[in-house]
Amino acid sequence: MEKWKDEYPRPQLKRDSFYSLNGEWLLNGEKINVPFPPEALLSNYNKKLEDCFSYEKTFHFDINGINDEQVILHFGAVDQICTVILNDIEIGKHEGGYLPFCFDITKQLKEENVLIVKVKDDLSHVYPYGKQRKDRGGMWYTPVSGIWQTVWMEKVPKDYIEGIKIVSSMNSIHLHVETTAYEYKVIIREKEIICNQKDVEIQIDDPHLWSVEDPYLYSMIIETNQDHVESYFALREISVQNIKGHNRICLNNKPIFLHGVLDQGYFHDGLYLPKDPIEYKRDILRMKELGFNTLRKHIKIEPETFYYYCDKCGMIVVQDMVNNGGYNKFLDTVLPNVGIQYRPDSLFVNKEYKNCFKKNMIDTLNHLHNHPCIVVYTIFNEGWGQCCSDEMYEICKTLDPTRLYDSTSGWFKQSKSDFDSLHVYFKNKVLKGKNKVLFLSECGGFSRYIDNHVFSNALYGYGDTNSENDLTNRIIELYEKMVFPSLINGLCGCIYTQLSDVEDEINGLYTYDRKVCKVNVQNFNKVWIKIQGEIEKL
Repeated sequence: MEKWKDEYPRPQLKRDSFYSLNGEWLLNGEKINVPFPPEALLSNYNKKLEDCFSYEKTFHFDINGINDEQVILHFGAVDQICTVILNDIEIGKHEGGYLPFCFDITKQLKEENVLIVKVKDDLSHVYPYGKQRKDRGGMWYTPVSGIWQTVWMEKVPKDYIEGIKIVSSMNSIHLHVETTAYEYKVIIREKEIICNQKDVEIQIDDPHLWSVEDPYLYSMIIETNQDHVESYFALREISVQNIKGHNRICLNNKPIFLHGVLDQGYFHDGLYLPKDPIEYKRDILRMKELGFNTLRKHIKIEPETFYYYCDKCGMIVVQDMVNNGGYNKFLDTVLPNVGIQYRPDSLFVNKEYKNCFKKNMIDTLNHLHNHPCIVVYTIFNEGWGQCCSDEMYEICKTLDPTRLYDSTSGWFKQSKSDFDSLHVYFKNKVLKGKNKVLFLSECGGFSRYIDNHVFSNALYGYGDTNSENDLTNRIIELYEKMVFPSLINGLCGCIYTQLSDVEDEINGLYTYDRKVCKVNVQNFNKVWIKIQGEIEKL
């Protein structure tokens, strides 16, 4: 908990003013450790949970030091609907569960303050909910309620830098600075650039490109007369190019294979959060040790710390949008797995669900835009909440044309997507695409039970193995029979399920507590060596 209290929550817009409100709060009259959700062991919350929550935090603040400044109160994420009250005055509301929001609380602040956050979370499917389920089990997990990311405050001048947007190429950046200040200064590599417009093109001399092997980040300072923020960016371009008759993903004009693993972002003691934010980096390095260069962040948006470590360590991210709407096991899972994989998605659309999904999709793009690690967005997964995917694709491509979009991961594909995206779990087969990038966006899921490292006795996976060698060989066999032969047909990526066990699911490469690697690292790396050799021939 102390680690999260010290962790600056916004690494791409960092200023010295940082006042963490993480730590001990009251929830419905009982003590709780924020930012951990009440369902998590690390929250130390033992009271029965209902659909309505009332958080309370008393804190002191030196209002004499404010002068002409403003004080902004930030929430990393609160699930699902919340009302924020400071010193008996309602300061704002928010709906959702995965994205940050903030309020100006300058006028309501006193020396001693009482902050109340009233939350309703009945897992309404109007809002994004991911893989949360009250009757958890199998591929559905323990729900996460209320505050589950950092709560913090900062002092800012009146003409402060509200946000930045960075669009990079291989030799320049387009920088947008959102501020009411007349003029600002950008400092990169000790070179100062004076700007009097919100948008500026900055050429970078002797450019150092970002890649998986060399994830170089440029430090950047932006200053006004009153404000000073630190940020960073990377030079890199993502494109699709026709190489030897197939559309392939290219990073900096060179073909790259997304050798990835499904990352659900669940932890045995903190659920949606690890005990220590450095655990994100450890997960990334564990996967890099196994040869992976990509994490598919599955139906969850992480604290920005995760994306910072991916930027810094050279881990590509395929970022899923978080689903809302309905799910039907027979229609969405059973029928597609026996071959019925098409249905129109523009009929019988629930407008409330659609509008909520669209808003959160757009907010996600804006929130994560500056992170160079993000190469692909998944819009819909396996039909869950899928509606009007062609329309959503057009919105995404218009807002951020620098990324690729997997409109319908798995099945129920429509007309518009950058990928021919397939999920194959129960048989190995040589894959062939059509006119789009061929992407095996989920596969595998072989289980291995590790005594004393399981969540429950209800075990779940897609094929049992009984030893380190058995699991390793089973996965290598999958690549030999399905992935390697498909490379010549243009296969550009493969996402293996999954990084770690999650509750009942024991199909991880690591156990849920991350204490045991379930495969042979040396032998597993042979998969990437062979893929890399084939890609280098292109």
